[in-house]
Amino acid sequence: MQETGQAILGCQAPAKLNLFLHVTGRRPDGYHTLQTVFQLIGWCDELDFALREDGAVVRVNELPGIPAETDLCMRAARLLQKESGTRLGAAITVRKTLPAGGGLGGSSSDAATTLLALNRLWRTGLARAELMRLGLQLGADVPFFLFGENAFAEGVGEALQPVALPPRHFLVISPPVQSATAAVFQDPALTRNTETVRISDFIAQADLFSFGRNDLETVASAKYAEISQALDWLRKQAYPARMSGSGSCVFASFSNQEQAQEATGRAAQELPKGWRAVAAPGQGRHPLADFV
Repeated sequence: MQETGQAILGCQAPAKLNLFLHVTGRRPDGYHTLQTVFQLIGWCDELDFALREDGAVVRVNELPGIPAETDLCMRAARLLQKESGTRLGAAITVRKTLPAGGGLGGSSSDAATTLLALNRLWRTGLARAELMRLGLQLGADVPFFLFGENAFAEGVGEALQPVALPPRHFLVISPPVQSATAAVFQDPALTRNTETVRISDFIAQADLFSFGRNDLETVASAKYAEISQALDWLRKQAYPARMSGSGSCVFASFSNQEQAQEATGRAAQELPKGWRAVAAPGQGRHPLADFV
């Protein structure tokens, strides 16, 4: 990353995995209450931010399927601009590598990185809690990426407690399908009454990476055959398989980099053409955690 008074270049926006995801209820407003553990991983989008004195917020590059007017990064920048009262603007470049509709939080992470970087570039001086409040207006996952470290989450995902996770490496498989989060949550077959757990229940487990389940997995697998196929492939290799978020990405965890890379190479050879297999290390802190 390069930082000057006029630009911050090469800002990373990391993906997240849900080590488990329990749907514990449904609120009167239709939102679901959840419990999950968010794990940051070293698979990232990358963003550049250049200062503009004219107050304009523009996206420099085109992103297929993501119009600038609906881009969560642009919405984040304009929200921070409005809330802080700054007269400055920014030119934003977004280099996407994370798949859309993959359950990795890519757009939410991009928005969080935008808030962190522009809060610094514009010298607006908002504290982390204030940025998290803004982030929740953009999406339920955004506060986690602003939180700065791995977390046990409750509520709609915004009530966060830090959790220390042992070093792990991951194989992430991304099938060529975008899972529609709203459709998964609205499915009548979704389990919505999983019993709540405490953070101490999670921490007490000998293997933190096999705790609980993802309640969305059964529904998403039924909607998208590719998710079911990816999970089946992992389980046939005797890898511990789980879907992240509402899909479509699935993952397995390994104790060291060599195991993860070997599994990733096998997946790249055996899975259908057009599928992605990525080896990514777990991360303990967000790359921009020190910005606030």
